Amino acid sequence: MTTATQGSAEGGEARTDGRADNGYVSETEFPCGLAERLRGTLIDADYTVSGVRDRLGDAAARALAREELVPALRATGGEERLGLLLRLWWLHSPVPERAIRSILPVDELVEADLVTVEETEQGRSVRALVHLGPWELEDGRPGFVVSDPKIRPGSGVVPRHDHVVGAGNASATLSQLIVDGPVERALDVGTGCGVQALHLAARARDVVATDLNPRAVRLAGISLALSGITDARLEQGFLYEPVKDERFDLIVSNPPFVITPDASRYTYRESDLPGDTVCAELVRQAPAQLTEGGWCQILANWVHSDSDDWEDRVGGWVTGTGCSGWVVQRDVQDPAEYVELWLRDSCEHGTPEYTRRYDAWLDYFEREGIKGIGFGWISLRNDVAQDATVRVEELRHEIEQPVGPYLSDVVDGAMTAHRLTDAALLSAHVALAPGVVEERVGLPGAPDPEKIVLRQRDGLRRVARVGTVEAALAGVCDGSMPVGPLLDAIAELLGEDPLAVRERAPQSLRTLISEGFFQVTR
Repeated sequence: MTTATQGSAEGGEARTDGRADNGYVSETEFPCGLAERLRGTLIDADYTVSGVRDRLGDAAARALAREELVPALRATGGEERLGLLLRLWWLHSPVPERAIRSILPVDELVEADLVTVEETEQGRSVRALVHLGPWELEDGRPGFVVSDPKIRPGSGVVPRHDHVVGAGNASATLSQLIVDGPVERALDVGTGCGVQALHLAARARDVVATDLNPRAVRLAGISLALSGITDARLEQGFLYEPVKDERFDLIVSNPPFVITPDASRYTYRESDLPGDTVCAELVRQAPAQLTEGGWCQILANWVHSDSDDWEDRVGGWVTGTGCSGWVVQRDVQDPAEYVELWLRDSCEHGTPEYTRRYDAWLDYFEREGIKGIGFGWISLRNDVAQDATVRVEELRHEIEQPVGPYLSDVVDGAMTAHRLTDAALLSAHVALAPGVVEERVGLPGAPDPEKIVLRQRDGLRRVARVGTVEAALAGVCDGSMPVGPLLDAIAELLGEDPLAVRERAPQSLRTLISEGFFQVTR
């Protein structure tokens, strides 16, 4: 295990006054009283998700998404409280010391390494050393997320190795995936700025968050304190090491999964473990950290190669763990796309190192036989069962968000279908799942449809092409009768041999149960 250290991106020395050369926050305690006062000031000024949205307006918000600051600076001009706070914490523009001192305890914030005071041509100004963004907690209360300032493309600066990234698209994806609570104990592995710990606080009585990077642990602590969450526990260490003797009802992780030859160049996205090993280890070690029935949910990257199939590769991580679950691939990138994505992430486009790193990264993929990289999620439930099964699939289309409220039903459906023998299935009572509709497609005036499909209007929004027997069953099954007698009646209606229908129907029906089109009621 490596430990992140204070210093520049190239491993330089930290300043003796506790502040890094590029102005990053040092690892010092954040006073509880300061957290309470700062939280109160931010809320009173309406520095909230809705308040910031209304103040910036749509045009400035869209410009910020394009990395353009001018419209937002114009929208937040003057010395009104919310505008000053936005320019300081969100836009990272120096604000007049005189004006900001009337709002914030500047000296205490300087002592805490959250801001610095500078001499400029316009006079003394205050500049933020962190990004402090509003967040909305699960119960609707205002929260706040503290991270390092975003490094903008074209600035000529790249992140330092212990950069703490803010909440982004991946954070949002994971938060939408988390199963509903309540639970007793929850763990956030690789907490970063602490955003997932904020989500867990609404689901769990006891929250623990870990990170290898000591600066991430500190900033996550500030995020939690400013959000009014005072009882979460933060630990420094790699993966499960800080909590190896503990068990949790819910584990979530947005780990450093980037597959790269430069191990631990940036601690927020890379680990010392080769390839996709960090994700494999998170999965393999999860059962030892979970209570019976507990969930582990992670975002992950995995390798595509000629030597194995990705479904077998990722499925192999779970084999023998006793967990049921669901692995979903949402995207696949070729090596060049993948390298370009992460070089943009670290703002290296246009730097002298860009071409060299690009070339070296592609060389690494060629040596390792990596043809593509998959991105998706893994959700496991510790069923402690020898016959536990994990559904592995690719879903590229839009699905209903959040996933968490119906994720258990997806896993239950796959497990039920896996466990049903043909005889048990024919004796089971099934019903068409809520939200499933039948569609028939055919030529005008034709007596029979060219195809019949079942479509889920919500949830995973799957579409399944079915035969006449399955379509007829969908039209009549309501859970009141066993499947077998229903199939006999359908066979008679269609003029088919009932024994032949009973023999072939279980295979297709089992798939439809696994995919959530039918539910077993008893």
